[in-house]
Amino acid sequence: MEKGEQGRAHCTARAIERKDPRAKRIESARPGAQESLTKPASTWAPLGRPVYRMLWATWLTSNVCMWMNDVAAAWLMTSLSNAPVLIALVQSAATLPVFLLGVPSGALADIIDRRQYFIATQFWVATVAIVLCLTALTGVLSAPLLLALTFANGIGLAMRLPVFAALIPGLVSREELPNALALNGIAMNASRIIGPLIAGTLISAAGSAYVFVLNAILSVAAGIVLLRWRREQKVSTLPAERFFGAIRTGVQYVRQSPVMHAILLRMAMFFLGSQALLALLPLVAKGLPGGGAGTFTVLLASMGSGAIVAALFLPRLREFMTRDELVRNGTLLHAAATLAVAFAPSVYVAAPAMLAAGMAWISVANSMTVAAQMALPDWVRARGMSIVQMAIMGGAGFGAALWGQVATLTDLPTSLTIAAIAAGIGTVAMRRFKVGGRAEEDLTPVGLWKEPEVAIPLEPDQGPVLITVEYQIDPARAGEFADVMRESRRSRLRNGAIAWWLFKDTADPGRYVEYFVDESWTEYLRRHERTTAGDVALRERREALHIGASPPLVGRFIAEPVHGD
Repeated sequence: MEKGEQGRAHCTARAIERKDPRAKRIESARPGAQESLTKPASTWAPLGRPVYRMLWATWLTSNVCMWMNDVAAAWLMTSLSNAPVLIALVQSAATLPVFLLGVPSGALADIIDRRQYFIATQFWVATVAIVLCLTALTGVLSAPLLLALTFANGIGLAMRLPVFAALIPGLVSREELPNALALNGIAMNASRIIGPLIAGTLISAAGSAYVFVLNAILSVAAGIVLLRWRREQKVSTLPAERFFGAIRTGVQYVRQSPVMHAILLRMAMFFLGSQALLALLPLVAKGLPGGGAGTFTVLLASMGSGAIVAALFLPRLREFMTRDELVRNGTLLHAAATLAVAFAPSVYVAAPAMLAAGMAWISVANSMTVAAQMALPDWVRARGMSIVQMAIMGGAGFGAALWGQVATLTDLPTSLTIAAIAAGIGTVAMRRFKVGGRAEEDLTPVGLWKEPEVAIPLEPDQGPVLITVEYQIDPARAGEFADVMRESRRSRLRNGAIAWWLFKDTADPGRYVEYFVDESWTEYLRRHERTTAGDVALRERREALHIGASPPLVGRFIAEPVHGD
C-alpha cells in the first residue's frame, strides 16, 4: 500500500491496530509453536452454527449422491458394454472435469456471488441426475450417453468444490476452521461408506435405474434447502473482475506465495504416493483368501471409518503436534499401512491396516487444507483452493497410472512396497517445505486507503498505470532493505500488479526507486481494496528503513498513447 499523504495511513493503521482486535497480528513465540494455546474446541462445535450446519448437511448429501451415482454408473456400464475401456472411462469421466475446470471454476466463485453460484452448481447436478434417471427408466440410455452424463455430472462437481471451500472460512471463526474442515472430511468419508451401501442395496433389489431416481430426488431436495439460505453479499464500488483477468490474478497469487508452493508440492507428492493403495485396492481384495466384491467393500469401509475416527481426535492431536508434524507422521503411517496391506495374509490383517491408512489420510489432508485456507485471503480463496484441488487430482491421477504400470511390470506387493518406500524418502527429502508451525501473515482486510485525487479525467479501463515510490536508505542497511523489498515484490504481484522493478540511483547510493505496473486504473484501485493487515505491516517495515525528512514520495502515471506517422 503506497503512502500519498503525510503519515495519514501510517497513523490510521496504528490506531486501528490498537482499537480493532481484527487487525491484531498473529504472534508466535518460537518456530513450531502451536496454533492455539487454548483448550481445543470439540470437532462438532462448528455444527452449532446454523448456516454451516445446513451447508454441511447439503455437502454430506451431495457426496452420498456422488458415490451412489458412480457405483450405479460403473455397474450399469457392465451391462451396456463389454469393452473394458468404456467401463474404465466411467471413472475418468467422473473425475476429469475436476482437473480441467478447477481454475476457471475458482475464478467464477471469486468474481460472482458465491451463494448464487453454489446454488447454480447444485441445480446443475440435479438436472443431470433427472436426465440420467429418465433415460435409465425409459431404456434409452446407451454407453456413450452414460459417459456423457457422467462427464456432465463431473462438471457440476468441479464447479462446486472451489466455491464450497471458499464459503467455509466465512461461516466459522478462525479457531473453528480446522474442525470445520475435519467435519467436511467426515462427510466425505461417511458418504464413501453410505453411498455404495445404498447403491448396492438398490441395485440388488430394484436395479441401477432406481439408484438414479433416488439420486435425482436427493439432489433436488438439497437445491431447495439451499434456496432458503440468505447470505449478505460484500459490495464493492469497483466493477467485477473479468473472467480471464481473474484467472491470471489467481494463478499469479499462488506463484508469488512460498507457503502455497510448499502446500501444493506436499499435496501432490502425498496423493501421488498414497494413491497406490486406493488404485490397487480392488486387486488386493481379489487376491486375499475368499476375496471378492464384499472384501473390497470391507476394505474401503475400513479406510473411511479410520478417517472418521481420526477426524474426531484431530483437535486433541493438534495440541501435541504442529501441522508439519501431523503431515510427516501421517505420511509415514500411511506408508506403513500400505506395506501392511501389501503383505496381508487375510482380510483380518488388511482391514486394520486400511483403518490406519484412513486415519493417516485425513490427518495429512486436513492439515494441508487448513494451511492452504490460512494462506489465502478471501478475495482469491476459491481460485487458490481450486489450484490445490488440481494438485490433489493431478497427483492422484498420475499416481494411479504410475503404480498400476509398476504393478503390471512387477507384481502387486512390489508396487505397493515401492510406493511406501518412495513416500518415506519423499518425506525426508521435502522436510524443508513447511506447511505450518510458524507465525502466519495476517490476511485480515484493512480498508485504510482512499482513492487519490487526480487532476485529469480517467476512464476505469484506462491504463496501464505506473506507480513509483522513492526511498532514501542508509547504505549500511542496504541488505536489510533488499530483503524487505523482496517480500514487497511478492506482495505487489500477489495482489494484482503485472510487473515490478527496483532501481538504484547511480549518483546517490542511498536513493532507490520502486516501480510497479497495474493493468488499468480499475485494477490499481482493486489492488488497494485487497490490502490486508499483513500488507500494512510490510509497508511499516519499508518505511522504518526510510531516512528521508518526509515520507517516501509516491508518483502515479497513466499510459499516454503516442501515435507514430
